[in-house]
Amino acid sequence: MDRLDHLEHLDKHLVEELAQVARETVRDELREQSRKQRRTAMLYAASGAVALYAGGALAVALGLGLAAGLPGWAAALITAAILGGLAYLLRGAAHPKHPHGAGSDAGAPGTVPPGGGLGMRYPPMPSEAPSAPRPVDPEGPHHRA
Repeated sequence: MDRLDHLEHLDKHLVEELAQVARETVRDELREQSRKQRRTAMLYAASGAVALYAGGALAVALGLGLAAGLPGWAAALITAAILGGLAYLLRGAAHPKHPHGAGSDAGAPGTVPPGGGLGMRYPPMPSEAPSAPRPVDPEGPHHRA
């Protein structure tokens, strides 16, 4: 009996040791993956910041170019209109097109309805027409033989 208790203690010790090794291995792997993802995210953020400044410089250059032949306020207004139109086109390119007509994706799986997903604009449409109602048995189902 003493020997079985000793083996049981060894089994528990082995399981605890294996669990510890597994935890350390997973922790090291996650640390390495998060380090790579953090570096990638920092590079994307830096790229976005530089692109933002480049866009601002381009907008200033466009405005100054227009200001050479127009009053300053008109050049600024035209530049704003051009940037607004570009923003509108980019927003339209970001949204999926409606292949089956407007509003056909309301309630479709994986789509977010207008209004931030707070509900569907229209109730879902059944795939087939409803059938005629069945006649009601006045005696009910319990009186049949």
